Amino acid sequence: MLLAPLMGKPLWMWLIFAGVVTLLLVLDLGVLHRKQRTIGVRESLALSAGYLSMGLGFGVWVWGELGPQAGVEYLTGFLVEKSLALDNVFVIASIFAAFAVPAAYQHRVLFWGVLGVILLRGVMIGFGAALVARFDWVLLVFAGFLVLMGAKMFLAKGEAKDPRDNVLYRWAASHLRLTDGFRGSRFVVREPGPGGRPMLFATPLLMVLVTIELADVIFAVDSVPAIFAITTDPYLVYTSNIFAILGLRALYFALGAVVDRFAYLKQALAALLVFIGGKVFVAEAMGWEKFPAPVSLGVTAALLAGGIGYSVWRTRRPAARAA
Repeated sequence: MLLAPLMGKPLWMWLIFAGVVTLLLVLDLGVLHRKQRTIGVRESLALSAGYLSMGLGFGVWVWGELGPQAGVEYLTGFLVEKSLALDNVFVIASIFAAFAVPAAYQHRVLFWGVLGVILLRGVMIGFGAALVARFDWVLLVFAGFLVLMGAKMFLAKGEAKDPRDNVLYRWAASHLRLTDGFRGSRFVVREPGPGGRPMLFATPLLMVLVTIELADVIFAVDSVPAIFAITTDPYLVYTSNIFAILGLRALYFALGAVVDRFAYLKQALAALLVFIGGKVFVAEAMGWEKFPAPVSLGVTAALLAGGIGYSVWRTRRPAARAA
């Protein structure tokens, strides 16, 4: 008996995806990183390569199961989401620096942060899919929003903002009982209160986690419309999104020390958002059902490669430039 389709695809396809993600998370936290420790660059690069391989491998499987069109759309979405995740690295680095989080605790914060992201993105993507399915014009709204956000990103001066300077964080800090410092890698502890009675206290590490989740909600405002401008298939939207996010922790530890080398990546991401939004209007004006997926993938790859390559070239060491 065939299983009923779930969100446009059979249940077994969703179960395969959920199984792979669960296996990766269990392997990561339960096997590779059971003990709190600092993760080195070499290990981070190996983990990043592993997550990248899994994401691309899943795309090959999608290509085989659903055909070339779906495969190219998944790979384009994965590449776009992965590139937008690079911007998250800059913000996460600033959050950890603002809270002076020891390197040994950062992996645990990012692990639980990614779990929260998986749930939040699921809600936002489900809501977006329902809107697009019900109202065709919503996709044009998404596209216009991407063009505006891309232009805003390109013109932004890039001034760093204090990650604690938001209303929700200030409310939480004023309404929660906070410890006077970190308590290892714990988010909540039970300690004696004012009267000597044991009470629950939040640690600064919990506030770091909340701040990272808030930052991802802001990033998702760009990310979710971007993937819907590539494909409206909920399965491709969610799987490409999550596989790109899963490697964010390893990517942070691999690139955290050299984020300054990607000084011009933001401009490339801005151009990418404008292109993704603009191609929706082009397809609408030309009467196409969709913008050609291979062209979209090629332009996306070219913009990202150009931004990364130009950044590395402009920020290379003075000795190298003088040679």
